Amino acid sequence: MTLGYSEEVFASVSKGARVVAPRSTRPRPPGSKADYVHQVLREEIMSGELSAGTAVPQDEIARRLGVSITPVREALRRLESEGLISYRSHRGATVSELSSDAARELYLLRGAIEGLCARLAAERITDTELAALFELHEQMLREHEAGHIDDLAEHSRRFHDLIARAGGPALLAEHLDALWRNHPVPSTTSLWHEPGNAKQFLDQHGALLEALAAHDAVSAERAMVEHLDEAGAARNAQRGDS
Repeated sequence: MTLGYSEEVFASVSKGARVVAPRSTRPRPPGSKADYVHQVLREEIMSGELSAGTAVPQDEIARRLGVSITPVREALRRLESEGLISYRSHRGATVSELSSDAARELYLLRGAIEGLCARLAAERITDTELAALFELHEQMLREHEAGHIDDLAEHSRRFHDLIARAGGPALLAEHLDALWRNHPVPSTTSLWHEPGNAKQFLDQHGALLEALAAHDAVSAERAMVEHLDEAGAARNAQRGDS
């Protein structure tokens, strides 16, 4: 089954003609064909539909999405720059997967950046920022208690982002955001989907909040680093690494 619009439909849309997509097609968002391919492939990678190590043949993608090879190549280049696609000898484009060494380095790097953010946030955080963090934490606790796990990973990212922007708004928060963009975690492999991990991470968030509320910079930094060390260990266990 072909997903997306054909070249002829795209041409009609470009000329301003009103076209109603068939039920079986994926609605094309505004923008170029390369934007469309990029969005579809990114969603499929992040949802786990295209898993790590999966080959992404250009001709097959072009046929499936009803476009030519050119926008597929452009979209794959963009995905490569985002760290989602890599090229292997004799296999072409494949969905990227972190090696155990790369995953370990990523969590160590996050610990260094976010630990400093937490230290600075303990010194700079406002009552409004602190209230937002406590509100988000309470929401996550309620979701976990109710067994609603789908949004926990995204809310955790927001929790970490709020701390980063409270502590390092000029530079550090943007570095952290770049790490997240270049090394995203598909929803199907989120550590937050495992109940034991989720409970442990929420407890660690709580300890971090206590340090921030007390404006204890040393404890806040230590709590953040320990939290990310535990997350890195859980990621290795999930991968089956030692």
